[in-house]
Amino acid sequence: MKYKDYYATLGLERSATEDDIKRAYRKLARKYHPDVTKEADGEERFKEVGEAYEVLKDPEKRAAYDRMGSEWQNGQEFQPPPNWDEGFEFRGAGHEAAGEANLDDFFEAMFGHARAAQQRQAAAAMAGQDHHAKVLIDLEEAYRGAQRSISLQMPVLDAQGHVTLQSRTLDVAIPKGIRAGQHLRLNGQGGPATGDAPPGDLYLEIAFREHPRFRVDGRDVSLDLPVAPWEAALGAQIKVPTPDGSVEMTVPKGSQGGRRLRLKGKGIPGTTPGDLYVILTIVLPPADTERAAAAYDVMRQAFNFDPRAHFYG
Repeated sequence: MKYKDYYATLGLERSATEDDIKRAYRKLARKYHPDVTKEADGEERFKEVGEAYEVLKDPEKRAAYDRMGSEWQNGQEFQPPPNWDEGFEFRGAGHEAAGEANLDDFFEAMFGHARAAQQRQAAAAMAGQDHHAKVLIDLEEAYRGAQRSISLQMPVLDAQGHVTLQSRTLDVAIPKGIRAGQHLRLNGQGGPATGDAPPGDLYLEIAFREHPRFRVDGRDVSLDLPVAPWEAALGAQIKVPTPDGSVEMTVPKGSQGGRRLRLKGKGIPGTTPGDLYVILTIVLPPADTERAAAAYDVMRQAFNFDPRAHFYG
């Protein structure tokens, strides 16, 4: 998507207060209103000003926007940084991942459901609002379960009208077998209520940190396993790492690079556990000594082998 500098659109610094934003919007909205503007692009500018105001007037949207960073230029190709929303606590009914067509759609996807939830809860005896946040865990924690201390930050307005982040830390039990995308519900940890109404709940969306070795698809896990040419050709017993310790696996005789071997039930635990898939990657030893080079030459002479026999059709 294309980046839009909402502060530049309203002629503001990033340190602008809530009142600064309102004044700038009113001034520009009057200038570019379709009924009065004399600018050729007035209608388009009016829409841009309105979009910028919709984001910057809302502390949660503004804080989320600010998390994208300030180094982007108007019109520049842009993607939100990975896991930009980790630990970002906000009110409402949940949000979806980034990647929409433009920033307006992005914030609509993130907070659109929140507005509907706020309207529903306004009529619900002043009960506290539900809050949401995304937390990252290690894949190993999904295999074994864990006790985690998590830090959350929620945007609030201070007395001067600046957006600040209010921090809190919670101790959370990560259950064994949890998948990416699942939610943990913490009763009463959402917004406060008034009177005798109950407080809201906090929903933690689980995501996995990027792992240097394993890839995750639902409950299934996969990894690339390096093997020597003779292990692939002759077969071998190899120790394979898993997120829950190592296991012995048989590499069948005559295996090719890219072969996918399944270790049943070695994926993320569950009522029906996932599987662990091992993709063989054949690694050639270097011909960096006379003896090694001679061994390659013996192998070349021993085989009547053309690796491109079927390549050209």
